[in-house]
Amino acid sequence: MTLLLGIDDAGRGPVLGPMILTGVLIKPEEEEIIQSWGAKDSKLLTPKKRREIGEKIGEKFKHHIEVTQPKEIDESPNLNYLEAIKTAKIINKLTKNLNEKVKVIVDCPSVNIQAWTNDVQQLIENPKIIQLSCEHKADLNHPVVSAASIIAKEKREDEIYKLKLQLKTDFGSGYPADPKTKKFIAKNFNNEKYKHIIRFSWNTIKRLIKEKRANQQKLF
Repeated sequence: MTLLLGIDDAGRGPVLGPMILTGVLIKPEEEEIIQSWGAKDSKLLTPKKRREIGEKIGEKFKHHIEVTQPKEIDESPNLNYLEAIKTAKIINKLTKNLNEKVKVIVDCPSVNIQAWTNDVQQLIENPKIIQLSCEHKADLNHPVVSAASIIAKEKREDEIYKLKLQLKTDFGSGYPADPKTKKFIAKNFNNEKYKHIIRFSWNTIKRLIKEKRANQQKLF
């Protein structure tokens, strides 16, 4: 029997908070169960429905979550390769000690599918049992990847909620286009209290730092 392992990310684009990657491991016939719950790309679900389905997936299926904090993202020279490393970690974790074949379907984050697939393939510890398929829109086309998308999004939402409680502030969704997020980072990007949640390698922050330096130079 060939098992199915779906992998997807959440929070790749935000300027605030962690990036999440999740893998969900199932038997092929269990895709019907996931479909019956109404699973699809997490972006197409209401928060309430997403949470309901996410709880069912988390309780029934073996899964693994990789949380990547802003500091690690900033220190990585290439986000695509960092995501390849995290993807391979999920594969290695969920297929450890397995003897049966596993078809791994990943929602590919790179425009160059073949090159990114090669990066992941080289990091897999037990390649003999792995059939790796990296695709665009895999979360739309494969229920097992939809399941991974839902768990990843729920984890990202939980992490953001915890940060807001911890910091006692509402910084919005964390995405650069969010007006609340824009206002927060403009005011706080240089505040030590918030540095651990900010991705300083993002152009949004680089522009703010450049503008601040330019304004300081005008004073002298």
